[in-house]
Amino acid sequence: MTRLVLTPERRAQLVELLSDERRLEAEYPQVAEYLNTAPGLAGTGDDEADRAFDFRMLNYMTGGKLTSDNPYWDIVAPAVTTEGGRRVANGGRPQGSARLAYAQTVLQAGYAYAIPSPETIGWAARFCEGKPLIEIGAGRGYWAAQLSYSGLRVDAYDVEPPDRADNESFPRVVGQTDVWHHVGNADEANIRMQNSADSVLFLCWPPGWDNPMASEALTSFERAGGAHLIYVGEPRGGKTANNTFFDALDNRWQLESVDEQFVSWWNLADTAQGWIRRS
Repeated sequence: MTRLVLTPERRAQLVELLSDERRLEAEYPQVAEYLNTAPGLAGTGDDEADRAFDFRMLNYMTGGKLTSDNPYWDIVAPAVTTEGGRRVANGGRPQGSARLAYAQTVLQAGYAYAIPSPETIGWAARFCEGKPLIEIGAGRGYWAAQLSYSGLRVDAYDVEPPDRADNESFPRVVGQTDVWHHVGNADEANIRMQNSADSVLFLCWPPGWDNPMASEALTSFERAGGAHLIYVGEPRGGKTANNTFFDALDNRWQLESVDEQFVSWWNLADTAQGWIRRS
């Protein structure tokens, strides 16, 4: 297990923060709640690994962009193993743990539902081949930020940009970054989608359970002449996208690429796929 190496200054900052419980609760309430709750939950069975995970949560979630460009990955990476040919964040246990499940909810609300490993970001950049990328349903713009760091031009949009609107999935929390990349609203998305023929549509965990967002975004993209899609989510019948979206893929699109290095939470079935529209 790779040990987190901190500068003396950063270590002193964390020691000072931990020694002042009231300050921690005031400045980073989500982290304080996690640190109070997690030790009471069943962990991996490896106390050292569990403590190291909690320490990474403390360091990266209180350090923001100053400690890492991809704190989500830096927190999760040491907990990733390979099970059945899939890379999964499970803490070394096929069934994960209650403690890790709690951390999962905190990280998904704080960053994004899907885990953006460096390998997946590289795969997406290669699939785009320099084409600009349009993300619909971007949430905090965390994936948009990671993809932009790879050199892609990324335009991200959400019906409820977390820095300007109340977003139930990505609520504003003291001490937490609202957005990691500029996130436009629905009106701005509609304008951009009218000129998207040369772009790649990116849908990362679009809502499921018959929510029409995924299919409506794909229809708008097709209408504009778009022909390249990256979909990160679960298969038909899962927690993401709707049947109309999957029907469109079956009828008019061809699966071109699957990221074999994608990292999923152990209790999810999401993958990263690149699709090309049939001519």
